[in-house]
Amino acid sequence: MDEQRLLREGMTISVRTRRDVVVVDPARFMAAARAAYRDLHPGASEEVAADSVADVYDAVGILLDRLGRLAADAPETPVGYGGAAPGHRVLDRPDGLSPAGEVQQIMLGDLTPLQDYGCALPEDPFALSSD
Repeated sequence: MDEQRLLREGMTISVRTRRDVVVVDPARFMAAARAAYRDLHPGASEEVAADSVADVYDAVGILLDRLGRLAADAPETPVGYGGAAPGHRVLDRPDGLSPAGEVQQIMLGDLTPLQDYGCALPEDPFALSSD
């Protein structure tokens, strides 16, 4: 599609990203998430942080809120040629996470951008369009 047509018609560009991490030390992972909670909620006690970050879903959510992504300080982790060997884990990170690869897919022209669904997202917002 040429640039003028793109600008005239408007086009949805979707970038789908998968970032994997492996929890190699659950205690460090939960401690990092609870510290992130306290960063976001100054004055919260350790007890409140422990109650608020009680499981993996809570921990992931708060780390995403605080850092924008899990293992945010990790360098890009290529997958396949040039990447880490299968099964290799980083064991010494303070957050207890081992970055385990990242891939992105660019999709052009999806007919309905997420915003246009309003509060009723499709059943699988990651499904590829059949059009």
